[in-house]
Amino acid sequence: MKSDIRDRKDIILLVDTFYKKVEQNNKIGPIFTDVAKVDWLHHLPKMYDFWESILFGKAIYKGNPMLTHFDLHKKVDLHQAEFEEWKGLFYNTVDDLFKGTNAEAIKQKAQSIADLMHFKLNNPKPKINIV
Repeated sequence: MKSDIRDRKDIILLVDTFYKKVEQNNKIGPIFTDVAKVDWLHHLPKMYDFWESILFGKAIYKGNPMLTHFDLHKKVDLHQAEFEEWKGLFYNTVDDLFKGTNAEAIKQKAQSIADLMHFKLNNPKPKINIV
């Protein structure tokens, strides 16, 4: 029987499993490996901190993922299809490994984060001309 996400050990399992799926994914894998050239040894610990901070409210993540994604968006289009693929992989990974309140919460938080990121990347503020 699956248990809920309880601690950092579970976050590490989730993140490691998820990013293995990302690397193997034909749609978004190349964005991570070929465009962003992610250094997984450096990236994964940041993601452990990020998701532990998001799910458990611990202030351990230091970074600004929005700036990173703005820079990446200059190199490759990050539109709805890419975000939907990311969310699908994330949700499936959570569902494959866990069941419970925190598992549902992390999926909701992932959706909110991905949807906001997509909006900010693809709907820039209009410039206002003052006459």
